[in-house]
Amino acid sequence: MIRKLKEIERFEITFLLALMTLFCFSLSVFRYYISDTKVFLFLNWNLFLAWIPFVISSFLMLFKIRSKLSVFAAIAVWILFFPNSPYILTDLFHLKSRNSIPVWYDLVVILSYAWTGLFCGFISLFDIEKLLLAYFKQSTIRIIIISFLFLTGFGVYLGRFLRWNSWDVINNPFGLFNDILVRIVYPMNHAQTWGVTVFMGVMLNFMYFMMKSVKSIDRQTVAAKNQ
Repeated sequence: MIRKLKEIERFEITFLLALMTLFCFSLSVFRYYISDTKVFLFLNWNLFLAWIPFVISSFLMLFKIRSKLSVFAAIAVWILFFPNSPYILTDLFHLKSRNSIPVWYDLVVILSYAWTGLFCGFISLFDIEKLLLAYFKQSTIRIIIISFLFLTGFGVYLGRFLRWNSWDVINNPFGLFNDILVRIVYPMNHAQTWGVTVFMGVMLNFMYFMMKSVKSIDRQTVAAKNQ
């Protein structure tokens, strides 16, 4: 497995993500030990969900899945779980002064989880872009990615404000579909929905393409050194 990870240049980032996840878990456990409250233990579940897109895309890359049906089926599942990656950013809503723990410590806890989850998601999105190159032009893929990140903003809204989650596609599909349809049919009655969707979508697009540009600069630097 380690050899396969190295072949696709995934070992280092997987190792760092694993260490960061361990760091996050340690922060929440230490907080629980000091305060004897379970306030932020739920972040561990949120981070577990954020890892799922990364695991799915890594599996596709590691084992070089080429079957069109298998790839698109995996991407469909990946789409359901991807909004869990940026969702942890909204857990900043839980940040407030508490007597037992300094607010700065809670800020570090939430930001650590949010960054790790977001990074898992963006790395998996890089993978999906690579996979889609076999089926679409680069310009088409860019449009797909931009649109998808706005869709993710909508997914984050559904999770944070309406409390839907990825499992509800199976557990309660009609209730979920009804809430989505109402907001599409009567958009003027749901300004918050579209405000969160648009602004979250814009932010995610900026963050993702900025991260891609950094990755591109890194590749150029390596290529220059090898010349």
